[in-house]
Amino acid sequence: MFQRSMSIQDTITSDNSDVVCQKFIGRSDTRWIRQLAIKLLAQMNRAKMKLDHIVTPLVGTLLSGNRVVGLDWLLFVTSRGSSPSPPRGQFATLEMLSARCGFPDSRCDLAADDSTSAGIATGVTNRVMISESALEAGERAQVTLDSIGDAVVSVDITGHVIYLNATAEKMTGWLQSQAAGRMVNEVLHIVDAITRSSVLSPMLSAIARNEIVRLTSNCLLIHRDGNEAAIEDSAAPIHNRHGNVTGAVMVFRDVSIARAYSSQMFYLARHDSLTGLPNRILFNDRLTQAVALASRQKQKLAVLFLDVDRLKQINDSFGHDMGDRLLQMVAQRLLSCVRSSDTVSRQGGDEFLILLPEVTQSHSAVVTAEKILTALRQPCRIDQHELYVSASIGIATYPEDGAEAETLIKRADFSMYHVKDNGRSNYQFFTEKLNARALQRESLRKDLGYALERNEFALVYQPQLNMESGLITGVEALIRWHHPLRGVISPEQFIPVAEECGAIVSIGQWVMREACYQARSWQKAGLSPLRIAVNVSAIELRAAGFVTAVADILIASGLNPHFLELELTETFLMQDSSPTAAVLHELKALGVQLTLDDFGTGYSSLTHLKRFPIDALKIDQSFVRDVTTDADDASIVGAVISMGNSLHLRVVAEGIETQGQLDFLRTHGCAEGQGMFFSKPVSSGEFTQLLRSSVPAAARRSRIHIYQAKVTDLGSCSSQL
Repeated sequence: MFQRSMSIQDTITSDNSDVVCQKFIGRSDTRWIRQLAIKLLAQMNRAKMKLDHIVTPLVGTLLSGNRVVGLDWLLFVTSRGSSPSPPRGQFATLEMLSARCGFPDSRCDLAADDSTSAGIATGVTNRVMISESALEAGERAQVTLDSIGDAVVSVDITGHVIYLNATAEKMTGWLQSQAAGRMVNEVLHIVDAITRSSVLSPMLSAIARNEIVRLTSNCLLIHRDGNEAAIEDSAAPIHNRHGNVTGAVMVFRDVSIARAYSSQMFYLARHDSLTGLPNRILFNDRLTQAVALASRQKQKLAVLFLDVDRLKQINDSFGHDMGDRLLQMVAQRLLSCVRSSDTVSRQGGDEFLILLPEVTQSHSAVVTAEKILTALRQPCRIDQHELYVSASIGIATYPEDGAEAETLIKRADFSMYHVKDNGRSNYQFFTEKLNARALQRESLRKDLGYALERNEFALVYQPQLNMESGLITGVEALIRWHHPLRGVISPEQFIPVAEECGAIVSIGQWVMREACYQARSWQKAGLSPLRIAVNVSAIELRAAGFVTAVADILIASGLNPHFLELELTETFLMQDSSPTAAVLHELKALGVQLTLDDFGTGYSSLTHLKRFPIDALKIDQSFVRDVTTDADDASIVGAVISMGNSLHLRVVAEGIETQGQLDFLRTHGCAEGQGMFFSKPVSSGEFTQLLRSSVPAAARRSRIHIYQAKVTDLGSCSSQL
């Protein structure tokens, strides 16, 4: 194999050894090079040649780039030399060179063939294997550190950079060759995210304190190009075999995305997703701090509880998307009415809270409330729609109305409800009278939860008469609450509370069940069948399974559905027309009668009367009351009666109290009437007697007047109801 170049002796004694070495090293067959090196060593021993003749040009070749093959050559040549145990300095040179050049694994296979390997000493073999193992371990560590996602930087005892892995190079912008020997604070430029001041490297702290050190959570690493990254780190001291600190290593990672996500989640947890305003949690926190500050500085503050009036009607008429956009517009207008130091918060739905800290007097809250009312009265233009809203505002002040955040919010809420009960679109300061009313309302709410199971509810019945014949054609079932401490409570007092707390559904089902059983009982007693009317709230009609519950009650009681009349409010008709129509048609399919109660007080139109399966209209008593004294009311009532008759709807006038009202209604063709002029609401037993005596009375004389006398006598007996 040596004939293709030159003899071994020629190779060793030639002056062109550089060329020969490069020729050998340039071959890609490393096994061939190894075998050549072993034979070359044998020739060197016999010729007593010095090792420098080969090593010197070989080192230059290694540094020029032929690392893999060159290392194999150098390992064999340096390890053998002219004696079985080469000088220690030669191994030191080799180790330094191999570490500097970062050679990959070059494990030698000395089992070439017997003729070439027989002369290699055992010491040479061991030394080669040790060197190669060290190189393999070093390479494996290098690959591992460059493969992990965390950045790794190490420094010596003086704080000068020794090592950066690939991730550290990417995060800092410094290459290993550029960073080596520089002070760590120059390579790792870390600043405080808030103060922007430089932060001492945790590796220097780890060296000084001889313990693991970490940065604070708000530190940023500045890249060489100026970009910033939030980092999370851990720095630890490095010890030698004697336990002395010789440097430090720091492992860190980029947590910018995780920290941004965490910040976003924190923001969303404390802000309203629709308007971007602080939510209940953040508002309560700010109010608590404001109260503490006002207490220390002897100052005042005000809390405004605002409710957007009739937002539900806009949602029902135009959809919730329109309602959401309106709320966003309202939020912007509220912000324009307050100071930058104030807080506007959305509590949910149509409710907002406003914190006015550091107010000098209550009049400051008045100024803000009036600005808000004025701003909200301006039309809101959304797409092609022009919407109008108003607000009811309750005001509570510190320290007059409470010393705690929760108390102030609650009392502002009480005041807001007082505004709603008295016309809306206004503001009201909290007073002790309002507090008493609010406490009473809260007490009713609590007691309602036990009223059904304690059998505290009862029904009373008020007749409906045919205006011409004087015969009782129907009856309305009305609920009364016999409170153990407060006596009889009217529906006007507790029904709104029941609707707020959700108890109205169970109470309504109880009323319907009792009424149907009572109507069926009268029929079984041989009395003429009557329609029995039950008031149903919009909340009940929207409840899941309402139609099924009505059907179950009719089946259980045995009452023909034709004799059950459900009185609906105009509010329900104003809701989303498709679900509303579906519920009404399902009820109509059962055979029940549907009446539109308190007609004229809501926002229903002729379109609703035409579209929905309504059987009767009930004229509200507010129109009937002044029908003989107010020309406008008289015109309205006359028009409603005429319209109802034209649409073939039964018209019932409620709240008849005088003969003049009765005469007017009869003259204008009203079919039926109901009111105190005929009878107060009476118990089931009294109404049974009324039914038994009403037919003969109507047949014998001037029917309405005689009937009036009889039911008045019965009414006097039941005045306590």
